[in-house]
Amino acid sequence: MNINLIKEEIAKKINKKVLISVYGLRNRTNKYEGIIYKIYPNIFTVLINNEEKSFNYRDIITGDIKIRDL
Repeated sequence: MNINLIKEEIAKKINKKVLISVYGLRNRTNKYEGIIYKIYPNIFTVLINNEEKSFNYRDIITGDIKIRDL
């Protein structure tokens, strides 16, 4: 998977509702529903309950996070 392709896919989803699954330590998974808010060269932000959370594009490549459309 190419990071430029991931950036393009995220850019297409700006202002759309998504479900983000974050895989953490000890096999714990946190799920967030939010709207992709802003994109930057290295990160993108998601608006979750009026709070911005930032994620790295590389986390998608490594499988640490997964994004699904709602």
